[in-house]
Amino acid sequence: MRAPIGDFDSAAPAGRTEHFTGPAADAIRAWKGAVPADQLLYVDTDPAKADTAAFVEHYGEDLLGASANCVVVAAKRGGERTLAACVVLSTTRVDVNGAVRRQLQARKASFAPMDTAVEETGMEYGGITPIGLPEGWPLLVDAAVADLTWTLIGSGRRREKLIVPGKALAGLPGAVVMEDLGI
Repeated sequence: MRAPIGDFDSAAPAGRTEHFTGPAADAIRAWKGAVPADQLLYVDTDPAKADTAAFVEHYGEDLLGASANCVVVAAKRGGERTLAACVVLSTTRVDVNGAVRRQLQARKASFAPMDTAVEETGMEYGGITPIGLPEGWPLLVDAAVADLTWTLIGSGRRREKLIVPGKALAGLPGAVVMEDLGI
């Protein structure tokens, strides 16, 4: 099957790909979202080309405006820490100290340390995805991502990516779609 965006050798429904493993794979295999599971596509990529510039050069210029990053943030209020995930276009950065802090009603918000993000999600750094996050986590999705017909996101592993309709991310558990999350 040909991927709807990018120039990948092939794409396959993620739930039917045997070597796709981890929390995201488990979540897709148990998928009950409004978007059919067959529209959640898996593509294999070269981890040596993971840097945005090299990735776009190799897999297609159209991916620059269709790729999204998922980052883990830590919000603190009254001595309690909340971890949340934020999904923004790869051409923007998460407004941690503005939009995130206000949405999570936190006194302070910052990017979670890499080891915390990896340990808490069970995913590889550089491949963290909003699909398969720990239960109960807030998920903040920029409206620009939710509005994309197709978006490229991580798969939980650096070597693989997922191509999904933006509206699939908006329908994930705990998801809140926000204007101007990415600035």
